[in-house]
Amino acid sequence: MSIAQEFRQFAMRGNVMDMAIGIIIGGAFGKIVSSLVTDVLMPPIGKLMGGVDFSNLFVTLDASKGTFKTLADAKAAGVATVNYGLFINTVIDFAIVAFAIFLMVKGMNAMRKKEEAKPAAPAEPPADVMLLTEIRDLLKK
Repeated sequence: MSIAQEFRQFAMRGNVMDMAIGIIIGGAFGKIVSSLVTDVLMPPIGKLMGGVDFSNLFVTLDASKGTFKTLADAKAAGVATVNYGLFINTVIDFAIVAFAIFLMVKGMNAMRKKEEAKPAAPAEPPADVMLLTEIRDLLKK
């Protein structure tokens, strides 16, 4: 079997396709959560903390180049910075994604337990067994 055939066989397995779909949906979900944190959650939190813009919380590592009001100004000047505000946003993003995945896994486990708890319906015996049972019952009479 050639490498191309092996790869095709591998790529067409259900698990690989499911994983690919999960990665694509996960990437899109990550963008939604990032937007939620950056555009919806952090502005009110910053407002409550006295008008702090978390995306502009940084420390300049080269004080000799002056002080900068925004991260964009510092980056434009080529100054090395520690961007702890962006790190805070990323940690909040992670927490929300992790919680959403936890809820999804919890829901899947609950559905799986319900499925396992269902008693199996008794299988109908094959036709020949049914016929033999009828013959036996008739002979008894």
